[in-house]
Amino acid sequence: MYAVTASVEAVWQQLLTHIAADAAVDLTYMPYPAPQPLEALWQRADLGCVLMCGYPIALRLAPVIPIAAPIPAMAWAGGRAVYRSDLIVRADAPFRTLEETFGHRAAWTVQHSHSGFNAFRHHLLRYRSATRPQLYRAMVPDQITARAILDGVREGRFDVGPLDAYWHWLIARHAPNITAGIRVLESTDLAPMPAFVAGAAMPADAIMRLKAAFAGAAAQPWFVNCKDALGLTGFASVDQQDFALTLERDRAAHDAGYRLPA
Repeated sequence: MYAVTASVEAVWQQLLTHIAADAAVDLTYMPYPAPQPLEALWQRADLGCVLMCGYPIALRLAPVIPIAAPIPAMAWAGGRAVYRSDLIVRADAPFRTLEETFGHRAAWTVQHSHSGFNAFRHHLLRYRSATRPQLYRAMVPDQITARAILDGVREGRFDVGPLDAYWHWLIARHAPNITAGIRVLESTDLAPMPAFVAGAAMPADAIMRLKAAFAGAAAQPWFVNCKDALGLTGFASVDQQDFALTLERDRAAHDAGYRLPA
């Protein structure tokens, strides 16, 4: 999910290797490059420790056990395991506010994504009214990945789209040429950060050791080599109920008759 470049993926692998060792849990690292379907990954019976968006955790789309969520070092996170979505446009676009993009083209990723769908839909609710139920002339669905949103905006295939702000920070830090030419109009409300999860078959004692290893990671000497590259201050232990906020925002949209961003 956040392996934005090969070098960043190597740091994630290093971090997970240390976590597994500290927890005394035998894990084997398996690359899973986008755009392979995350739904298939989450359903694996041998799932050991993988990042999963909080919205599908809350929706119980797969039999997983939440372990810990990263705490971004960005000021907007306030030292908590939260994130948001940046609503991006081309740097040379005429838009200065999100409302100026209404009547143009927008996009979203997948319906089980908070950052790429649910957060964007919830953010747009404040702009809808009985006389303006549809905000955009066209909505381009199923872009799958954050990178597809970024590329689609840069290439002019649509005018605005939601970009996971932590993913945005990572790609801007490690591949700034890719984010050159875009800018942020607004950002959505904060929401629970995606979390590392394990499959339901993971023994309870292993889950507890993994939680402890993540919670104590920031104090370990090896974490120094990871925190700057990944923009993290540590990890917070999480459980199923920690992601309920995403369902509240889902319900708000459905109660307003706004099933899909439009």
